[in-house]
Amino acid sequence: MQAPTTETELDEILSRPTAGAVDALRDLDGDLVLLGGGGKVGPTLARMARRALDEAGSTSKVISVSRWSDRAAADELREHGVDVVAADLGDPDAWATLPDAGAVMYLLGHKFGSTSNPSITWWINAVVPGFCASRYRGVPTVAYSTGNVYPLRPTSLGGATERDELGPVGMYAQSCAAREQAFIQAAERWGTPTTIYRLNYAAELRYGVIADIASRINAGEAVDVTMPAVNVVWQADSNAWSLQALGIADNPAEILNGTGPETLSTRYIAERLAAVGGWDLEITGEEADTALLNNAAKCHALFGYPSVTPETIIDWVADWMNAGGRQLGKPTKFQARDGGF
Repeated sequence: MQAPTTETELDEILSRPTAGAVDALRDLDGDLVLLGGGGKVGPTLARMARRALDEAGSTSKVISVSRWSDRAAADELREHGVDVVAADLGDPDAWATLPDAGAVMYLLGHKFGSTSNPSITWWINAVVPGFCASRYRGVPTVAYSTGNVYPLRPTSLGGATERDELGPVGMYAQSCAAREQAFIQAAERWGTPTTIYRLNYAAELRYGVIADIASRINAGEAVDVTMPAVNVVWQADSNAWSLQALGIADNPAEILNGTGPETLSTRYIAERLAAVGGWDLEITGEEADTALLNNAAKCHALFGYPSVTPETIIDWVADWMNAGGRQLGKPTKFQARDGGF
């Protein structure tokens, strides 16, 4: 795969459907509704779904719902065949007006500012999922979640599996655990086939852990390695997996971790970025012996390994940044160890 050099090329790659994604949507009965589709993941996920349905010969619509404060993003989706609906999903009265669905992808969440404004965090992450579960009861649903619901783990043990107990640290992670429970209860109460998709961290060239570290190095800022290690996955692979996760949606809800197989040292990422980018590197902090790590072996067994390696992402990010490629300005804050965002 050639490195993308423009945003048009990048978005094409991130929305290119896999054979698995095409097969997952081939028998979709009804339209695919993405809720909270205006964020970092939603646009390329919607485009991938549209392309997959087209390849499958399906006439089902892809409908992306968001407030769409960025009208250009909404217009671009329309150009690629995605239907766009403007709605404030935090308003309980908005849900009755939403289109019916044959399947639902739930992407809505609130992370940054969760410490300073906890009420909106709890409302969006813990209350609003109940609106979705009620409106789309019985409809196969993939609910995006996060690896933050797990506790920090000794790096020597590797990542948490779906069988491990939750241990959310901080307001954001606790509210995400509540979101999961809302969908799990909906599966039990209404028989809604459900997959909880615990993703961390999606990566592409404009945002993600690798882009965060690259931005700091490129700006001459020190990289803190106190959070000693991370998992990442190329966003296109995560997009495809989450669409395929509709096929395993069940009652009780299926839990699925989504990330790459590697445990990546923060220091290693920084050193490789600096070498490829030709940048000076300053390291600060000392590696702790615990990290937020996710074991996605179950996902890999079901859907295969990522198509793009972390080393390739690192190289692409360094080249992208040196070429003046745009950043989204939405840091992951992966360094946070106290759950404060």
